[in-house]
Amino acid sequence: MNKVPLTVKGAEKLRIELEELKSVVRPRIIASIATARAHGDLKENAEYHAAKEQQSFAEGRISEIEGKLGNAQIIDVTKVDANGRVVFGATVEIEDIDAERKVTYQIVGEDEANIREGRISIGSPIARALIGKEIEDVVTVKAPGGNVDYEIISIEYV
Repeated sequence: MNKVPLTVKGAEKLRIELEELKSVVRPRIIASIATARAHGDLKENAEYHAAKEQQSFAEGRISEIEGKLGNAQIIDVTKVDANGRVVFGATVEIEDIDAERKVTYQIVGEDEANIREGRISIGSPIARALIGKEIEDVVTVKAPGGNVDYEIISIEYV
């Protein structure tokens, strides 16, 4: 199976969520199931069925996170020698040449991507166009509305 790139911050976020699920959520659900069982007949016990459903969801999420962390290639961008090029984890300020509008994106793994927070997936068209480029390079991105030209203004490895 291929390794999936993940930033240090992204991996830490997943570890925190995993710890929360294992040490807080799981015990709370187990207690809910025990309480519901004490009420008697399980066939018509909505509390019991709701707790079992929560347990199923939580265990599925725990399994999913463990799989992601086990299959992750954690990359610390602050320690990467990129020679001024755009690489995974880099924060890049670009300017839409036609619209004269600047935006800043960090290139991250698929699971970390959140456009509202300025994090785009390594597999996105913009990220694929930027990888390997340097400051002042112009890249063309195929967008649904047509091609868009961006100039790279700055690159940071934070």
